[in-house]
Amino acid sequence: MIEEIGIRDLGVIAEATLPLGTGFTAITGETGAGKTMVVTALGLLLGGRADSGVIRQGNGQASVDGRWVIPADGAVADRVAEAGGGVDPFGEGQAELTLGRSVSAEGRSRAQVGGRSAPVGVLAELGEQLVVVHGQSDQVRLRSQTAQRDALDRFAGAELAELLADYRTVYSRFLENTTERDTLIRERDARSAEAADLREIIAEIEAVAPQPGEDDELATRAERLTNLEELRLAAAGAREAISAEESEGPDVAMLLDSARRQLERVSAYDAELGTLAEQVATASYQLSEVALELSRYLAGLDADGARELEIVQDRRSELSVLLRKYGPSFDDVLATLENGNRRLLELDSDSDRIDELTTIVEADATLVDTLATRVSEMRGSAAARLATAVSDELSALAMPDATLVIDVTGTDELTFSGRDNISFLLKPHAGAEPRALAKGASGGELSRVMLAIEVVIAGTDPVPTFVFDEVDSGVGGAAAIEIGRRLAKLAETAQVIAVTHLAQVAAFANNHLAVVKDSDGTVTASSVRQLTGDERTAEMARLLSGLADSESGLAHAGELLTLARSATHMVG
Repeated sequence: MIEEIGIRDLGVIAEATLPLGTGFTAITGETGAGKTMVVTALGLLLGGRADSGVIRQGNGQASVDGRWVIPADGAVADRVAEAGGGVDPFGEGQAELTLGRSVSAEGRSRAQVGGRSAPVGVLAELGEQLVVVHGQSDQVRLRSQTAQRDALDRFAGAELAELLADYRTVYSRFLENTTERDTLIRERDARSAEAADLREIIAEIEAVAPQPGEDDELATRAERLTNLEELRLAAAGAREAISAEESEGPDVAMLLDSARRQLERVSAYDAELGTLAEQVATASYQLSEVALELSRYLAGLDADGARELEIVQDRRSELSVLLRKYGPSFDDVLATLENGNRRLLELDSDSDRIDELTTIVEADATLVDTLATRVSEMRGSAAARLATAVSDELSALAMPDATLVIDVTGTDELTFSGRDNISFLLKPHAGAEPRALAKGASGGELSRVMLAIEVVIAGTDPVPTFVFDEVDSGVGGAAAIEIGRRLAKLAETAQVIAVTHLAQVAAFANNHLAVVKDSDGTVTASSVRQLTGDERTAEMARLLSGLADSESGLAHAGELLTLARSATHMVG
């Protein structure tokens, strides 16, 4: 239930607070005063599209805030918590929820849920559970088969909702698997050709059998073999310098040995020279090890280096062919082999997958047909009950001879919502042929049919709040009184807010708000006042006669209010 709505700089409304609360709230006002802005404000709070054009002239931002009373434990409170917001305690088992929305002149929109910033989509999710809004566009929408089917399904209740959920799960799976199977069958030739190409590629790469890191290793070997003679000369020269084997001149080893002996001869006189002599001996030992390693290196140089180089270059040539085709890097070549094998395994399993999908699709086709049949049967039963109940309501709405007929016709085509065509038809009087609402109902008749449907559905699919924007459009006299009476009945189980221009409707409200227009000659601004007593009677008189102080209008207004008070307890 909406406890209160605050509006700032929206349309012609500079600032206003709407105290709402339980029961039936009627909102009235002069033409152009901004009654529709109340519905616009609520639409923003419920995640509707934000339009900078609704901002009051001369201001940079419009904002709307709302306070709701909701169950402390439930889907709405859970969703608020998921969005990071919170609720405040409000009586036993209840909580207070605040929602907010602002729109800037640049078109930016911000939303708040439970005191925290949140995506606008969260407002829309919450709105679906908190409020049902009916405007004149919704009356037009009632002409569509989709809206009619939705109304019937709402009336059918939780049992049909669960069955539809099961049907849609199976139907979605059926479509997905059918699409995959048909795609595999349709593309079988192309996939076979792809498999053949992959086999050639895999065979070519496997024939060469490249190994990870092989290209770098071959490059290193080729570099060594290409410069084999320079390596030999350098190693031999270094060994000869360290430990001469072929020349008679002194080498480094001989020089170090001479240095060691000279230091050792006098080390008895100075211990420091003895330490240095030990270090020279160590260096001499290390040089001997280097000379030994150089000898081993020279012994290991391949005498047939030219032949080995030829083999290495041939191998590198084989790899370069693969690089040109499947590179540019060596890793790309290896990835081509790995991915190709994986893809080939997938392509080679097409026949098995087609057989598997065919089995699944055939089973789901039977199951989805069974579920669709059960949905149709449940809709047919609900349609009869809904038609009878709505026809009774129409009688109470000054359409005593009208009958609603709901036609549920099965088709051969399955859709996400089943296989049924749903048609609401209106039979205006006995003996007349039922005509589709889309063709045979006036605006006033549509208003009453829509209200009758909501009154009936409220018994099986309760909604916390209903908002009606000029549901009395095209209606007057006794029919308007009956609309007011039925809105009062609906308000017994839900909060009802109605923007109306008819006193006959407003008379049945237990809370009457008037959007009042003031003007200083340059700027028009509107505010909202809660009317009681004489103020309410004067507003009713204005609605009836256009004059708030007309004696006849005041008298008629008093009669209407008395009638409403005495008749409300008889509703239902």
